[in-house]
Amino acid sequence: MKKIIIAAISQNGIIGNNNKIPWYSKEELQHFKKTTSGYPIIMGRKTYETLGKPLPNRLNIVITKNEKYKQKFKNVLLFHSLGKAYRYLRKEKYTKVFICGGASIYNIAIRNADELIISIMKFNAGGNKSFPKINPRRWKLKNKINHKEFTVYYYVKLYSVTTKLTKNLISGS
Repeated sequence: MKKIIIAAISQNGIIGNNNKIPWYSKEELQHFKKTTSGYPIIMGRKTYETLGKPLPNRLNIVITKNEKYKQKFKNVLLFHSLGKAYRYLRKEKYTKVFICGGASIYNIAIRNADELIISIMKFNAGGNKSFPKINPRRWKLKNKINHKEFTVYYYVKLYSVTTKLTKNLISGS
């Protein structure tokens, strides 16, 4: 299963301010919808709560540490760790999943993500949440597409020989 992080980031690395995106871009929201529709999305509880309801045409998965957390929608799954959500999706034979925030989820997910789809907005923003640094030794820029309000950067993970050998040993290949 391919794990893909998708994020919109200001030029100075900001993704949020007090649990909200500090800008509005209809164009970027359309890009997000077009890219993720039909696939599961994973988000943290705070990100989910800012939406107010599940995003349509996607399996919405919320990660929360709060074992007593309840929400009112039937088409939202709750898990207490990213690993448990991944195991569920693999068991259900999903081929890809999009991880869409917030900052704490991105910091965990970037360690084992396969791809990044990063929209860099064409401005700086104020805020208190940043996207993790993209290490150029771990990620290769595959493509970039310019839009009026942002540029989308498509990255793929660079796998070392050691990583491939370890994965083969674990999977039995």
